[in-house]
Amino acid sequence: MPELVAVFLFIGVIAYAVLGGADFGAGFWDLLAGGARRGHAPRKLIDSSLAPVWEANHTWLIYCIVILWSGFPTAFSAITTTLYVPLVLALLGIVLRGAGFAFRKASIRTPEQRLYGAAFALSSVLTPYCFGAIAGALASGRVPTQGNGDAVTSWINPSSILGGVLAVLSCAYLAATYLIVEAQRRDDRDLFRYFRYRALGVGAVTGAVSIAGIFVLSSDAPRLFHNLTHRALPLLVLAALGGLLGLALLLVGKTYGVRVTAAAAVALIVCGWGVSQYPYLLGTHLSLDEATAPDATLAVLVAVACVAAVLILPSIVLLFRLSGRGSVGVGDRPPPRTL
Repeated sequence: MPELVAVFLFIGVIAYAVLGGADFGAGFWDLLAGGARRGHAPRKLIDSSLAPVWEANHTWLIYCIVILWSGFPTAFSAITTTLYVPLVLALLGIVLRGAGFAFRKASIRTPEQRLYGAAFALSSVLTPYCFGAIAGALASGRVPTQGNGDAVTSWINPSSILGGVLAVLSCAYLAATYLIVEAQRRDDRDLFRYFRYRALGVGAVTGAVSIAGIFVLSSDAPRLFHNLTHRALPLLVLAALGGLLGLALLLVGKTYGVRVTAAAAVALIVCGWGVSQYPYLLGTHLSLDEATAPDATLAVLVAVACVAAVLILPSIVLLFRLSGRGSVGVGDRPPPRTL
């Protein structure tokens, strides 16, 4: 039962990394779009693409928190009493990001739009970095079982910095590939080239950082490095092939399958981390069995997850299908007539 609940938890982690990560990556490109005039077209595409789905993607974060809190309370307590600084920064970033995104669309004056846009864009970089740093802290064993670990070195260390940088770059790559497809759907060749060049650039940088990360993990998290290069190696090889295939498609200007390859590469990397971490939740000192809740609680969690899969997943799939067809675009419709 603990392994089954852990699988349900990791499904949520992967979904949030792929779907929520693309939302954060859109904010990354918003930050680098330039001034009001030069960045108008990219930001307009980002706004219209993000508006229908960005709130729905945070459902996965809530799902993960509930599963971790209810299913593995010992680990949840240790994480929140040690990594409370990056957790608070990430949650603050989520709030400021949503407020900035909403208020910028409602603002009329340029200075206000710049202020809210800066809040949206900077928070979109801060939040995934903090989540990546938290993953690095968990993987490198810097969260003690009893909690109340070092509030600074637990998330400011080589593994956490690597995790944070890779999280930001992966989000940026995901968002660029999604925006390329959206630009092609709208038959906007300028924006297609704009995001194509950026996807190629950030994809290459992500690959270089991943290779450099091998040497970081070999010295800072030897157990994780060993499992990544043995038990989880097939997953990492598939992730690398997916990334290379996506870059190859972008080089020749093709978009068919580019979103799938990008999402698959990120999902496989997260899966590789999970396989390398198993059977521990925290480093090598707190296993699933040691951190688990009573069987009755786990049974309820499994039942709730199954019901959620039946009721919620079809709604999310429908939302993304409609959004992909442009049926739920925000800001592209004429105002309704008044009688």
